[in-house]
Amino acid sequence: MPSWTTGTCDAGEASIHYLRTGGAKPPLVLLHGLTGNGACWTPVARSLEPDFDVVMPDARGHGRSSTPLHGYRYDDHASDVTGLIRGLELDAPTLLGHSMGGMTAAMLASRSGGLIRRAILADPTFLSPQRQREVCDGAAERHGRLLRRSRDDLLAELRVRHPLRTTEILELLVEARLQTRMDAFDVLTPPSPGFRQLVSTIEVPTLVILGDSSVLSMEMAGELQSLNPRVRIEQIRNAGHGLAYDQPERFAAAVRSFIMPEATA
Repeated sequence: MPSWTTGTCDAGEASIHYLRTGGAKPPLVLLHGLTGNGACWTPVARSLEPDFDVVMPDARGHGRSSTPLHGYRYDDHASDVTGLIRGLELDAPTLLGHSMGGMTAAMLASRSGGLIRRAILADPTFLSPQRQREVCDGAAERHGRLLRRSRDDLLAELRVRHPLRTTEILELLVEARLQTRMDAFDVLTPPSPGFRQLVSTIEVPTLVILGDSSVLSMEMAGELQSLNPRVRIEQIRNAGHGLAYDQPERFAAAVRSFIMPEATA
């Protein structure tokens, strides 16, 4: 990534660090999930940079962004992304979010007001209240225990859990995990935004990308599609929740096909 740049944007309550491929191309903003950071998108961004100016921010409490004393709910993350888009003067970018970032992207898509052109939601955290409580319980405690372990130990564990992922991706995920502050886990506190209401009010063309073993089921994806004709669904085989890590090239191809269908026809 020799030509990529880094910078920091004042988004109001938080200082948001970002990685950017640059160039006079359509802007594409990639939002990572909980315990990730912008650099985790590197393999996908590498595939997309010939066609897009890819911007990869670190969410507050992650990576090299600041850690405010409070404000880690989805509204706060959405405000940060709005501040980033305006601060960098991005002209109606496409917004792509994974997991936590997918929920954030859905929030902005439901009240875009022309800020974004389209949205891509990669296995977003659209969870029932019961599932929210299950995910929330103990997650921060588990993260605290992981922070006491060595980088090499965490990397070895990830290699066992995800033997098909590249070493580059595993190393990026470990580094991002170790940079995630405990405050960031406040985003898991129920209740999360009502995702059915969000999806029904989305104002821009939207693609939901799932793996074949994702958190969001194809049945639920079909329900979301029935709520809003702007929503399309695409499934990537042999991929789980971290579908951009499991199948980065196929994931990038799905993104490119949605944004530039004429280029892949």
